[in-house]
Amino acid sequence: MAVAQPWKKPDLDGHPRLKKLNDELHSLRFDAGFPSARTIRSHIGRDAQDYWIVNHQSVLNAFQRPDLPDLGRLELIVAALAGVARCSDVSSEVNRFKSLWKQAVTETVAQASVRPQADAEGDAECELDQDVPDQEAAELGVEEERGESGAKGSRADANQAPEFNYAHESLKGLIINAAQALWDDKDALRVFLGVVRRSPGFSKLADAAEEQRPANATFYGTKSREFEVEYSPARLELVTLHRRLDEQRVKRKWSFTDLENQTGIPASSWIRWYTHDELPSREAIVAFSHAINLMLEDHVLLLGLWEAAHDALEVERRCEDLSQQISFDEAWSLRDPAASKLWALVGVGGEVLAPYGPDLSRGTVPAFTVAGPAGSGRSTTLATIACSLLGAGARVVLVAPKPSPLRELASRNGVLACFDQEDVGHDELAAVLAEASCEEPVVVVMDDADHLEECGARRLLEAMLQQGFADGTALVLGGDEEELGSGFRWSRRARHAHRGLLLSPQARQAGDLIGVKVSGSIVGRPITPGRGWLHLGDGKLVPVTVPNC
Repeated sequence: MAVAQPWKKPDLDGHPRLKKLNDELHSLRFDAGFPSARTIRSHIGRDAQDYWIVNHQSVLNAFQRPDLPDLGRLELIVAALAGVARCSDVSSEVNRFKSLWKQAVTETVAQASVRPQADAEGDAECELDQDVPDQEAAELGVEEERGESGAKGSRADANQAPEFNYAHESLKGLIINAAQALWDDKDALRVFLGVVRRSPGFSKLADAAEEQRPANATFYGTKSREFEVEYSPARLELVTLHRRLDEQRVKRKWSFTDLENQTGIPASSWIRWYTHDELPSREAIVAFSHAINLMLEDHVLLLGLWEAAHDALEVERRCEDLSQQISFDEAWSLRDPAASKLWALVGVGGEVLAPYGPDLSRGTVPAFTVAGPAGSGRSTTLATIACSLLGAGARVVLVAPKPSPLRELASRNGVLACFDQEDVGHDELAAVLAEASCEEPVVVVMDDADHLEECGARRLLEAMLQQGFADGTALVLGGDEEELGSGFRWSRRARHAHRGLLLSPQARQAGDLIGVKVSGSIVGRPITPGRGWLHLGDGKLVPVTVPNC
């Protein structure tokens, strides 16, 4: 029985960062028990066409060649080894190697920029007749013809690693992927490869792709990372729909021309939807479903996927259309002059810029909740609400047990009191609220409410939420999404108002705080201060930008 052995490392003494990357890769293989190249290849797996995503020779090259490995291939190898080594967090390990790879790229670029002119000219001479790398040409069945000068140049630079053209490799990856997707539609493939041949550097690749179906570009380690779309929930929904459609199409061996014949939807539309990651029309989904004779439950599932993708894209579009920033004065000027004294400005949004906010004199409970993770702009939102209430002539009580912009409003006309201690006493708050009446209402604006769960005034706050309309009082509270979600007695009553603002929500359960169900399309996105989703009790979520007070 053969004993697993370490692989020979390349000579990288002149490239310390690249050497560190290579050493770490060999160390990870050691932790995984020295799996063979074929074993690593098997752990990475095959693509939808049953090709190896990364072949065993490409695995060996990543360990043994003295040049920078392709990032996409490196990530797959690291993920496979980390899984075998039972690393606690595979994604963190992949990110660590990605960071090392970026450092090696920086080193490569820096060294290339200071190379002697003579060396640079020699390299340029060597690259004149190189269209496709030797390994890829061999795998595609293409024999490259090199001139006498090219051979001499290669021998002269035998001990110097050739430079890697990432843009060139990325474009090859795109060409290979497109040729693979169009393989069953010979007319579309012929037109596409004809365009590719117009560039001399890709003519041989086009000839090879026309003769035999290319494997997925990751097979060559050339999958493009240059044009990746940034992660978003909308893209996730869209990819899921495309995958389901493609599963059914491949199962029936339909080309895009076949799709046109079966559904009546032009093949050009199907190609565009696939190549541009666009959402097909609902009519196309219905036609596709009927063409393949889906059972009722599968038909409903496919339409449900389309609805989810459509809603997710709509959410993304509405977020992108929001104003990046707006001043309080500008937003206040949009307010309806006839609005109630207890109408609070929360944000602006809509296709035609308009102000949004709750009327605290109406509803089921005189309350409004602002929830979000740290850094999402909760305190700024509460300060904006307080400023709008003061501007409308209402009286306000500020509660800020921790540093907050609310404390800066303590000297404003209309502020009856500002509680900035860790506890709020029952008698102190009761004395201030005694001045409230339906004609002269008082609103308590409370930041970091999750820190006042057991405050002395908790029973008074609960009573205020029960009978505030009759007494002329209302409560606006803000706190951490997760902490408020755990729920404490008097804050749970505030949920019955079924209205509030979610700032950069991170979990679907956050919707319970404001009385509405939220989809996965709006949660888990990067925290963007001052951007949130407003619910005013009508079941609709409105994306808004909070003004700067």
